[in-house]
Amino acid sequence: MNFQKICVLGLGYIGLPTASTFATHGIRVFGVDVNRRVLDTLKNGGIHIHEPGLRTIVEAAIKSGKLTVAEQPEEADAFLIAVPTPFYPDRTGEYNDEVYKLADMRAVTSAAEAIVPYLREGNLVVLESTSPPRTTVDLVKPILERSGLKAGTDFHLAYSPERVLPGQILRELIDNARVIGGVTPESAQAGAELYAIFVKGKIIQTDATTAEMVKLMENTTRDVNIAIANEFARLAERFGVDVWEAISLANLHPRINILSPGPGVGGHCISVDPWFFVETAPDLTPLIYTARKVNDEQPHYVMSLVQKALGSLKGKRIAALGLAYKPDVDDLRESPAAEVAHLLLDVGADVRAFEPFKMDGLPGIPMCRTFEETVKDADAILVLVRHSQFREMDPSDVAALTSTRVVVDTVNALDASAWKDAGFEVFRLGVGKFSILD
Repeated sequence: MNFQKICVLGLGYIGLPTASTFATHGIRVFGVDVNRRVLDTLKNGGIHIHEPGLRTIVEAAIKSGKLTVAEQPEEADAFLIAVPTPFYPDRTGEYNDEVYKLADMRAVTSAAEAIVPYLREGNLVVLESTSPPRTTVDLVKPILERSGLKAGTDFHLAYSPERVLPGQILRELIDNARVIGGVTPESAQAGAELYAIFVKGKIIQTDATTAEMVKLMENTTRDVNIAIANEFARLAERFGVDVWEAISLANLHPRINILSPGPGVGGHCISVDPWFFVETAPDLTPLIYTARKVNDEQPHYVMSLVQKALGSLKGKRIAALGLAYKPDVDDLRESPAAEVAHLLLDVGADVRAFEPFKMDGLPGIPMCRTFEETVKDADAILVLVRHSQFREMDPSDVAALTSTRVVVDTVNALDASAWKDAGFEVFRLGVGKFSILD
């Protein structure tokens, strides 16, 4: 196919890098977002996402005239849907007395409906948003066929999941293998031709539902593996073991790769995607469901660790370091660190949070603009995210800024021996003893 113009619906963590990458490869791209603030920021030369290298590529795309943005789609040769697919905050399903979360597909529905007036024969539509199995054929296809055109005959329809890591999105968009699932083999081929414009990794063609399942399987596997790491941390505390030492020793085995425990699982993928399997097949997913429950309960477990360090939490000032869902990114979506902060506030603690990658934080969590302000007058320092800035803290310098000598490390960010030598009492997630490695 000859792609002269692409319309990308959704200019978030995936849509904006994708749109900009196509534009810098010479394709005219029309970016669409319903968030007026996002559009105004881009039109004024800014970006609303922290991602290494993104500002440079967006500026180049816009200055070249290849990337323009607006609130409504236009006619194009291909349409990419890259909108959020969270779960409902206030709606759940139930199976055998077990409650599970439900996918909120309203943004995908709206994006598909917005394409209908502009859909023409020979077009390609690609859903990139992570979705429950059969979304492409059971939800998107019927909406697009309201145009009077038939998917797989009059226009091509495919699913291609993003498979990138925040902090490395621009590189992985190009270098990672790409899965293209079509409603017909011809649709998969059309999708492969589109992404071949910039993808250097292998492009694999399959059917749409298989492609949907591939993405969910990847993130569900990580969720289950993190859940077992979190359970190992709880067991280590029960048995008087340092889980970090135990994991490092177990991982010496050539076929073992235990992940790291922490305050839980966050982000828009790993903490959300497994629920799509549970929702669509609750009778077949007891393991996935249990892993989700373990990881969702982990912030409560972290709060109990803080309580162990401080006793009563009511009125205690806690310096919470980090609110992002993972190190060195500004993404706070579904963050377990933020959930810990909310839980502490709910029991009467005086929380002051510092998130160096997103200073405005989240609604309802008191924020500080500087590290110094955060730790001043604190009763405890709580490390919730393994940001480089926190790993590199000098305990002697921190001791000069605050009178507290209590540190709770939930992500193995600190050199416990150095902090103890500086006079701090260090409480570490998953540690039931003072390790000989400290």
